[in-house]
Amino acid sequence: MLRTKLSSTNPPRVFRVLRVLGVSISTSTVSPTTPASPPHNHLLPRHNPVVLGGIGSLQAKDVVLSFKQWFKSPQNILLMDQIFRILSDLPPDDADAALGRLRLPLSERFVLDVLAHGSDVLSCLKFFDWAGRQPGFHHTRATFHATFKILARAKLMSLMLDFLQNYTELRYVHRVRFYDTLVMGYAVAGKPEIALQLFAKMRFQGLDLDSFAYHVLLNALVEENCFDAFRVVVEQIRMRGLDNEITHSIIVKNFCKQGQLDEAKAFVEQLVESGRVGLSGGHMVGLIVDALCKRKRFGEAGRLVEEFQGSGMVSVEQAYGVWIRDLVRAGRLDGALEFLHSKKESEGYVPEVCGYNILICRLLRENRLEEVLDLLMEMREGQILPDKVTMNAVLCFFCKAGMVDVALELYNSRAEFGLSPNSMAYNYLINTLCGDGSTDEAYHVLKHSLEQGYFPGKKTFSILADALCQEGKLDKMKELVLVALDRNIMPSASTYDKFILALCKARRVDDGYLIQGELNKINKVASKNTYFNMIRGFNILNRADIAARLLIELQEKGHTPTRSLFRAVICRLCDMDNAEKQFLKLLELQLSHQEPNCQVYNFFIDGAGHAKKPELAREVFEMMVRSGIVPNLSSDILMLQSYLKNERISDALNFFSDLQKRRKVGRKLCNTMVVGLCKANKVDIALEILKEIREKGVTPSLECYEELVKVLCTNKRYDVVVNLIDDLERVGRHVSSFIGNVLLLHSLKTPELFETWVHAKDAHNEISSPNLILGQLIGEFSGCIGVNQDFNYLEEVMQQCFPLDLYTYNMLLRRLTRSDMDLALELFNRICQKGYEPNRWTYDILVHGLFKHGRTSEANKWVEEMFCKGFEPTEATKLLI
Repeated sequence: MLRTKLSSTNPPRVFRVLRVLGVSISTSTVSPTTPASPPHNHLLPRHNPVVLGGIGSLQAKDVVLSFKQWFKSPQNILLMDQIFRILSDLPPDDADAALGRLRLPLSERFVLDVLAHGSDVLSCLKFFDWAGRQPGFHHTRATFHATFKILARAKLMSLMLDFLQNYTELRYVHRVRFYDTLVMGYAVAGKPEIALQLFAKMRFQGLDLDSFAYHVLLNALVEENCFDAFRVVVEQIRMRGLDNEITHSIIVKNFCKQGQLDEAKAFVEQLVESGRVGLSGGHMVGLIVDALCKRKRFGEAGRLVEEFQGSGMVSVEQAYGVWIRDLVRAGRLDGALEFLHSKKESEGYVPEVCGYNILICRLLRENRLEEVLDLLMEMREGQILPDKVTMNAVLCFFCKAGMVDVALELYNSRAEFGLSPNSMAYNYLINTLCGDGSTDEAYHVLKHSLEQGYFPGKKTFSILADALCQEGKLDKMKELVLVALDRNIMPSASTYDKFILALCKARRVDDGYLIQGELNKINKVASKNTYFNMIRGFNILNRADIAARLLIELQEKGHTPTRSLFRAVICRLCDMDNAEKQFLKLLELQLSHQEPNCQVYNFFIDGAGHAKKPELAREVFEMMVRSGIVPNLSSDILMLQSYLKNERISDALNFFSDLQKRRKVGRKLCNTMVVGLCKANKVDIALEILKEIREKGVTPSLECYEELVKVLCTNKRYDVVVNLIDDLERVGRHVSSFIGNVLLLHSLKTPELFETWVHAKDAHNEISSPNLILGQLIGEFSGCIGVNQDFNYLEEVMQQCFPLDLYTYNMLLRRLTRSDMDLALELFNRICQKGYEPNRWTYDILVHGLFKHGRTSEANKWVEEMFCKGFEPTEATKLLI
């Protein structure tokens, strides 16, 4: 069935294309009425109108059959495909035997056709060699010349020169004019100076070139800009009476190569006047047209075509083809189409297949599918056999038209009509199949493309890689990557990164490591993200030894690790047996790969501290000092944190005391001590440190006050909290959102905070304190002061005390749910209107309140919404459900 996505409002592109194809379509999802059937199109076989309902019922096989019939190649084309399959798939001896069984009708014409048909250089050379060894057949200058051109197009000049060097040893050396072949070979190889030397040697020996070899040499002299030698050889050709239409064409080419376009035109006009222009006249005009277009002189080129056409003396169809091609290449597609249609209508002009191909390919790039179809119809009706380019364009056309089933069926039937997909067709087909969700089919297409020597664009490979990774088809992805690497093909870094990340997520880190090893073999550097993903993957599997090895390799490849990555690896190393040995081994490796500095040692101090190995952290610190490196502020802070995180309080205090002797203790060190002591629940020591630094004129950070307020409230030491709030005001700092939220949270839990607040203010007679409003807010939240039910008022009061955030609104919501659920629901809407994204606690507070107020049905609806958002009620709320 045709795969396509229907729209309820606009007919999809495939329907429009099918209508042009001559297929009558009716569908309830596209239009309530059935459109009139257009006239039958000869591109498709006659059949009854197809009715599409829902997703459509048109059989792809009908469309496929039509194109197969058009694509059916002559029998000799299929035979040539078989020849090249044998040459590419079988070892030499087996290939010789298989070719012998085909009983090929070897002749110069047949060998030339086979060589022209092949696209693989090595297979062409194998066939040339095999044919030359067959009894009854001898290579000619034409077959040699064809082989030389194949090597030249593939830019295998060194191979051609080796071939010529060893030419005399070949079995068929005496079957062909020896010097003629050498002259042609070196001429085509871009070595005209050697060709001329051999030509001179021939003349000295009384030998001469024949017409064919003369013209090969003459053309090569033009190609290599040997214009003086060109004039000499032209005279030699004329003296021997060998000049003909080929000579004239090369002379025109010589004028164009030198930019002498007026002389080229005059030369052709002279030939026309003398009646010496034949079938090559159009070719010569085409050469001049092409030269003018390359110089952006399109107006002159157009007039030249019309001028020679108007003379009636020159068949300008070849020039028409060149003119159309150059217009398309210059981006003047509409002009090319207009010219084609006008000449077809007025003169019955029909382009050759290559002319159609260039128009079709450009129209495809611009997504002008109906015009593509029009040209395909013209070709079919004009009985113009499609070549490989046309067939590939048809594949791309069906992909773009959304008819991927047709494209895939034609691709799968390619052996029937000799279709050899090119890179563009592979890219279109793979991309379309991925977009259609057919990743398995896309995978097989890509695999076949690799076997044929085509590697899709990095974007196409990335699209398929993404699809395979998302669907968890990692074995297929692994096979593709290994095949690509085996062919020295490098997909993009992002593709490898996504693949290795997917392997790591699937706990297949060893496979990721294997892929990375293959990259190393071909001297390709994996991306930083790839290394990071593998290191994290091995860490998760508790294989820190490999993670450590990759950490060093990452740096050898020029990437810079982060402190957090070092920390993660060190923490896993410290979980292994012989933790100290593993830790010091990594440190030794790191120091051997990098000049020792503070940053390196700091990474290891930090890692040891997080791994709960403060003694190792201190050892690294001492090692740094012994190596002559002065610890910086970060070193001291990390060492302090290492002690504090592991509750080595006395060691931390001693180290802090030593620091005070050797450096000025500023805010950062004090902040580290106070925050660390608070997290260790050593609040009294923290308060002492705070007092000391205040006396020394150092202003503590806001974080110090936040952590102290948090731990003091947790321990219900509200009197100290009140003093800290006053001290915060004295040092010129304002109450932060964090402090305000902690105070509101504890106010909701107990009235003790408010009572302590009032008692402290009364004792100090500070009724007019700036924190009076904060005290009133605490009183309202604790229920000790009558609550104003207007949340706008409460919001305004809170804004006067500290900046509000979602946590603050959650506290206000919780306060309102105790008394008025309608106001609470109104506040929830207000929170959303302000741009906040409600979190789990927002929903839980609302649900809990609704259940408490007996509004069960509403509560259950909110629970459903909560689950839809990915949140789960707290244990306390679950008890009410």
